[in-house]
Amino acid sequence: MPRVRVEQTDPPTATPILAEAIVKIGEAAGELSRSGLNEKAIIILLQAKTKLAARDIKAVLDGLKQLRAWYCKK
Repeated sequence: MPRVRVEQTDPPTATPILAEAIVKIGEAAGELSRSGLNEKAIIILLQAKTKLAARDIKAVLDGLKQLRAWYCKK
């Protein structure tokens, strides 16, 4: 797996902005699943473009939907 390098912005990004971005990503993943395409079709389209394994794509799509619960306090 490739290493991920995180670079901090100057000035640092505020926590509320990051939380808002996480919420928006989760909402977008939900909208994608409600778009009319079923999950299998979305996976096939992404797999054709990225050449990634279907199980990996599914794990990412599932993870996107869970970001808010995992990283944002209520």
